[in-house]
Amino acid sequence: MDQIIVTGNGPLSGDIAIAGAKNACLTLMPATLLSDAPLTLTNAPRLSDIKTMTELLRSLGAEVTSLQDGKVLAMSSHALNGARADYDIVRKMRASILVLGPLLARLGQAVVSLPGGCAIGARPVDLHLKALEVMGAELELVDGYVHARAPGGLKGGVVEFPFASVGATENALMAATLARGTTVLKGAAREPEIVDLAVCLRRMGARIEGEGTDTLTIEGVERLDGATHPVVTDRIELGTYMLAPAICGGEVELVGGRMELVAAFAAKLDEAGVSVTRTDRGLRVRRRGDHIRAVNVTTEPFPGFPTDLQAQMMALLCTAEGVSVLEENIFENRFMHAPELLRMGARIDVQGGTARVTGVPRLKGAPVMATDLRASVSLILAGLAAEGVTRVSRVYHLDRGYENVVEKLAGVGAQIERIKAQ
Repeated sequence: MDQIIVTGNGPLSGDIAIAGAKNACLTLMPATLLSDAPLTLTNAPRLSDIKTMTELLRSLGAEVTSLQDGKVLAMSSHALNGARADYDIVRKMRASILVLGPLLARLGQAVVSLPGGCAIGARPVDLHLKALEVMGAELELVDGYVHARAPGGLKGGVVEFPFASVGATENALMAATLARGTTVLKGAAREPEIVDLAVCLRRMGARIEGEGTDTLTIEGVERLDGATHPVVTDRIELGTYMLAPAICGGEVELVGGRMELVAAFAAKLDEAGVSVTRTDRGLRVRRRGDHIRAVNVTTEPFPGFPTDLQAQMMALLCTAEGVSVLEENIFENRFMHAPELLRMGARIDVQGGTARVTGVPRLKGAPVMATDLRASVSLILAGLAAEGVTRVSRVYHLDRGYENVVEKLAGVGAQIERIKAQ
């Protein structure tokens, strides 16, 4: 099994190019199922999750061609040969459930396995199913598969989400584009990835209003056309690399970074003593002093502090002056990186959904194990600030969400390498 070896070595300097958003691309790819015309995505990230979604779409009969070293995905669903998404593929990634709405909307039926993914809580698909039921879907759960039918086609309705669910909003939004009549999604999620999906669907001919707010209105159309669409910048990769100079010192420019994608996160960094400024190419980040100040963090749906940056922020706060409190409000079981940081000399007390972090002068390198995607990169960040060598194992998690992480960090001066399994 591969390992990443990190040696703490001081300030960083240079620039890092930010890739297209994993979570946006995984949502945009199933949109091809809504049309028999070609859909081309540019600025696609080169990640294992993208390969998994490619495998899933191809299993349904869609054509997916990777161009320009994987940065362009040319897709066509003109010859779908099935509506069954099998467990063997779906179990690898939770985003696989996003084929359900498009298949049901276009074909009137779908059989989709319940998904897998990182072990960071139950994350049930109930809201996805309830939204589709409002649109007239007939659903049955059999042997771990969702059997969905809409014999007369989906129809518009008013969907009221009890809380903002990104995946359920995305599934319902795609399904509603081909439903008869008007669909209103109330309490919808507002993430940039949903805005990006709405923009792409509109390019395909969908009629959508309200993206970026908690109410989306979709007027169904008979068919969607093809389009070419650039994937939005990955705000989680952006935020992760913003933390590198914060935790090590130095100054790094994040090429392609956009402040509006990480405004709440940047504000929290500013509070901790980290400067984030706009440039002609993106964002520049530097630590203002020799030490980070303790801050309190509460994860919230966008535009609040992202849950997907909580683990990385904890790594930073391990060496802050004072006591920080991190409250996780999105997913349960998302402090599994804390025991690994404790192995590096951190002082962390976890009680339920709250972690109390008391800063220490310096972390110590140690063998650690990644438990999920964001935890894996948090341990790499901790290793950058640690004394000695940190060995991160189970880094296959990392490949799901970070493109060329070793090369990008090494390019700004980090001592980091990946050791292939023997």
